[in-house]
Amino acid sequence: MNKPVLIETSARHVHVSAEHLAILFGEGYELTPKKDLSQPGQFACEERVAVIGPKGSFPGVSILGPVRPATQLEISLTDARSIGVVAPIRESGDIENSGACKLVGPKGEVEIDCGVIAAKRHIHATPEDAEKYGLEDKQIVSVKIDSDGRSLVLGDVVVRVSPKFALAMHIDTDESNAAGVTPGMMGEIIA
Repeated sequence: MNKPVLIETSARHVHVSAEHLAILFGEGYELTPKKDLSQPGQFACEERVAVIGPKGSFPGVSILGPVRPATQLEISLTDARSIGVVAPIRESGDIENSGACKLVGPKGEVEIDCGVIAAKRHIHATPEDAEKYGLEDKQIVSVKIDSDGRSLVLGDVVVRVSPKFALAMHIDTDESNAAGVTPGMMGEIIA
């Protein structure tokens, strides 16, 4: 492979603001790291919340830390349909005019009027990785995934470059299932 990239599946999860964390879990509450994620400084938390939409709910959705400036729910399009919420395809953090839902924690609940998205497939890269591969921040590329009977090429993959990142591609569960992705699988950046 010329430009290999680790493929990681990003299941449904919530990023919470400090304000919403206090409402959901109590004043002064701090997130409890459970497992470090591949991106430096990011972690899965012990804490979970219920996500409620007009047609259904998910009882135990993971929170990823650390806290963020704004609360955001990242779900697949299948998830969105199953609970009856709108989830436009967006880059993380681009939540203006996105979907709404209710989050329920052990101490309270929060109605978010925007913040529900289906994350745009993306590649995290350091500046060194980007230079090595001839990539630029915000560039749109394609990635080929070879799997047993489900190989495919994913287009519209946005490259995100930062010294805070580690090289990896993130796709949601719908995309992962379509390509038959397994842990540790590599893809190839082809355009």
